[in-house]
Amino acid sequence: MSVHDFWTPFALEPFISALIIGLSLASIWLVAALGLTIIYGTMGVINMAHGEFIMLGAYITWILQYFLGFPWLLCLPISFVIVAFVGWLVERGLIRHLYDRPLDTLLATWGVSLVFIQSIRLIFGGEPQYIDTPEFLSSVVEIGFLYIPTIRIFIFGIALALVAITWALLYKSNFGIQVRSVMQNPQMAASFGINSSKVYGLTFAYGAGLAGISGSMFSGLKTIFPDMGLGYVVEAFLVVVTGGGELFGSLATAGIMGEMFSIFSYFTNDTFARFVLFVLIVIFLRFRPQGIFTPNMARR
Repeated sequence: MSVHDFWTPFALEPFISALIIGLSLASIWLVAALGLTIIYGTMGVINMAHGEFIMLGAYITWILQYFLGFPWLLCLPISFVIVAFVGWLVERGLIRHLYDRPLDTLLATWGVSLVFIQSIRLIFGGEPQYIDTPEFLSSVVEIGFLYIPTIRIFIFGIALALVAITWALLYKSNFGIQVRSVMQNPQMAASFGINSSKVYGLTFAYGAGLAGISGSMFSGLKTIFPDMGLGYVVEAFLVVVTGGGELFGSLATAGIMGEMFSIFSYFTNDTFARFVLFVLIVIFLRFRPQGIFTPNMARR
């Protein structure tokens, strides 16, 4: 392969298109990482089953649509509620007993992920499934020389809306005050009548629900299958860790990663772009392991 075959010369219009694709990719990574940001950033739990919560959201959408005839847009909030309930059960039945044992938590959630994957494969099989999206999301928006799929614009808007809702929940609500109180000092919070166990359970459930709604949205982009969560969890962890476990850190990191990957892909190819992006993240974390933003809440 010659240098000319590997390296794409710069051209303004394709480069701008690549930047737009980067924003779209950033919104997907942000949605995938948002639930993990809540669970890891506030609880300090390394949830290896996060990708499988995304997968459950996608399969719940398929079940609601294929067997019950629900429209895709209605499946989004329903997936959030159902996966949040599953996450609450996992936290009540398993995670709550392992908060002081981080390695055991990692291994336990990895085991949960395997259970979810094999359960879905046994019940529905391993063949890909397909989701029907509304007709208006199947169109393409033309802006000058840019052609942007409507569904990617929709996901970008939903990603920003979820960030705003999560920020309001954590910093502008009584529940958010309780969460931050428990994370900073559980004993002091308990002296004020705050039920730490309940707060942990609801926080984990909310993070799982966000993963569920992201899986429901991703089902409109690609086929769904039992192992689909693995395709999102690596980037989600990178977004959260590089962002310092902070909400706006994840927002900034997703944007930077999406644009960098898109730019490198434009000049080279997707495989080399992913390699360069991961190397740069490793180098960054070597010199700033706390991430872009330093967490401002002490973890349990």
